[in-house]
Amino acid sequence: MHIALPLRRALAASTISALGLALATAAAPAHAAGAAPAAKVDAAAYCTSTGGVPSKMFAYSGMNNDPKLWVRYGGEVAACTYTAADTSSITIWQATLASPAPTMAALAYYAQVPQTGGGPGNPAPGYCNQLGGAWMIGNGLDGGGWSTKRGGTAISMCVFADGSAIDDWGLLYHAYSITRGIDLATVLKFANPY
Repeated sequence: MHIALPLRRALAASTISALGLALATAAAPAHAAGAAPAAKVDAAAYCTSTGGVPSKMFAYSGMNNDPKLWVRYGGEVAACTYTAADTSSITIWQATLASPAPTMAALAYYAQVPQTGGGPGNPAPGYCNQLGGAWMIGNGLDGGGWSTKRGGTAISMCVFADGSAIDDWGLLYHAYSITRGIDLATVLKFANPY
């Protein structure tokens, strides 16, 4: 379906505004005044207890090249990957998974916003951008992404402004009610506000 660029931009802007409004609305305190906040969750243990596999992921660029040429950026992120019997999978940052408060990634997943256009070479990064997330590491042409190790499987994560993330293919498939790995609605600590 072809949509004129100004209309696509307006739709994307309204999608981002809707996510921001939902985040602000859902951010109301979950506990009563004077009550103690919820205890901090061990995100890795929670990942495992819900059937996921915890891992440490690293940002790389150059993933379209020989792994010896991959450039690893500093830092690491704790992730959780769910893999179904059909071998489909979905990856989410552990902090996103275990957050009892709303995150932009969780709200994007729950909202199931219809896709309005394609992306740079494949539709998943375009959908991530439509939702207000960022997917690119490096220049985009050299295959930037996330992996547990040099030469490992490349995963394109949709990272939002609040630091929350879900893999972009998982988000796109879920927009069409297709589950990859697991329906995150069954494991996210933050309940669906819609």
